[in-house]
Amino acid sequence: MTTPHPLPPAIEALTRGLPCEADTVGMSSHTVLLYPDRVLKIGPVSAETDNELSMLRFLEGKLNVPRVLAYEEIEGIRYLLCSRIEGRMAFHPSLMANLHRVADLLAEALHLLWAVPLAGCPDAMGLDGKLRLIGEALAKGEIDTDNVEPETYGPDGFASPEALYRWLLDNRPPETPVFTHGDLCMPNILLQPDGTLAFIDLGRAAPADPWCDIALAWRSLKHNCNGIHGTYPGWTENLLFDALGIAPDPERLRYYLLLDELQ
Repeated sequence: MTTPHPLPPAIEALTRGLPCEADTVGMSSHTVLLYPDRVLKIGPVSAETDNELSMLRFLEGKLNVPRVLAYEEIEGIRYLLCSRIEGRMAFHPSLMANLHRVADLLAEALHLLWAVPLAGCPDAMGLDGKLRLIGEALAKGEIDTDNVEPETYGPDGFASPEALYRWLLDNRPPETPVFTHGDLCMPNILLQPDGTLAFIDLGRAAPADPWCDIALAWRSLKHNCNGIHGTYPGWTENLLFDALGIAPDPERLRYYLLLDELQ
């Protein structure tokens, strides 16, 4: 296939002649091109693209993530070329046939993230940064209200994204920072052929409260079982919490799920 933009020379030199296809999994607003052993992301420069580049560099040798091969910025567009990680996404049918095994994999993923030392870690996308960016997006009218849970807005929910944002500011929970992925949905967790886990799409990674990741992993598992993204029997509200060996925290769970509705 052809690329939607002429590639910068440094990127073109590393991809010339290689077959590629567009990645259609996930909800990224960027163009993602998959080559046999590398991945190219093309999209506007933003706080998330800046953070992803910083995080990939910070995490080298600390966590199994893509390796930066090259990057260029031209007229506000960033081209980020990384190594491609082989593996099955956590929602792969061969894995979803055993939901307890999947819950254990998600718990393992969470513990791997939380074990990353925070010394020297960029913190632009912590809760402060995310709330600031949401406020800026609201002011520009850039909040997407289409891809949200049915109950978020309306008679039993919030009157508007602005009302939800005010609620987030007024109900901010205490935090115990650990390293978090920030968008820990199942497509961003890969089970490699050797049985180890790897992570992709780290634009929202930051030191933050662990419930930031627990909430999104919990929702992703739910959506991949209840017919929204897939249908698999055996899911229960406590499946992930049992695998983690913790009790649910409904207030933090709700807060971080609602925070994600504005990101």
